[in-house]
Amino acid sequence: MALPSPPPARVFAELLPASAPAPVPAPSGREVHVSGSAELSAGPDRARVSLRLGSRKEAAGAARSSVARRLEYIAQSARQRGVPEENMTVTEDFSRAENTYQMEAEVCIIFSDFGKMQNVCNLLIEKLGTSVTISPPHFYHTPEAVDTLRRQVCVAAVGNTRRKAQEVCRLFGQSLGKPVLIKEEETKEWGGHIDSHLSNSPDSLTLQERIQNATAYASCRVFAVFEIKGKENRRHKLL
Repeated sequence: MALPSPPPARVFAELLPASAPAPVPAPSGREVHVSGSAELSAGPDRARVSLRLGSRKEAAGAARSSVARRLEYIAQSARQRGVPEENMTVTEDFSRAENTYQMEAEVCIIFSDFGKMQNVCNLLIEKLGTSVTISPPHFYHTPEAVDTLRRQVCVAAVGNTRRKAQEVCRLFGQSLGKPVLIKEEETKEWGGHIDSHLSNSPDSLTLQERIQNATAYASCRVFAVFEIKGKENRRHKLL
């Protein structure tokens, strides 16, 4: 699954003393340099379902009305289950073939609630039967969902890096100070995949397999420099 290109590596923070007009290296041995990483995943937040229907009649009006009745039923069923009007688009094609008129239509519905999607599709299959063809759902991520995943994995990587620095300082009886530099070194993003033993035919995948196949993954590695305060105060342990 192709995802939007991630932003280039960047420095998140470089903190200097307020009184210093230019960067001043800290005394030797008073900094801890660490790297950390994180990996997160996010399932798709949208699904698009296409429904196709048509009618061939000798009279043009009969062909149109047959399709129109089913279109109205589809739209009403979706609205009653909370699908906004703006999430439904309809395209129609009217043609004449020999002595008959043919009316075809396609309804595209975007769902943010996959449970509602299943309910609507099951209802339409039950009520309209073979007079409507429902395509398997196409799952995908909105740009907002991808941005959220990128932020979350970066914050998680920074948190892991800070905890590593704390453990290193604690190992030597030191206290971790404030961050001097936090830099994002590498980010990776990739789409989901299904196990190789599963069928390669998209139409044969189950709903959960489709969701798994559309899941987005992201990893982030950061580099950080922290000040070292000095030895931990252990006086209270001696009292």
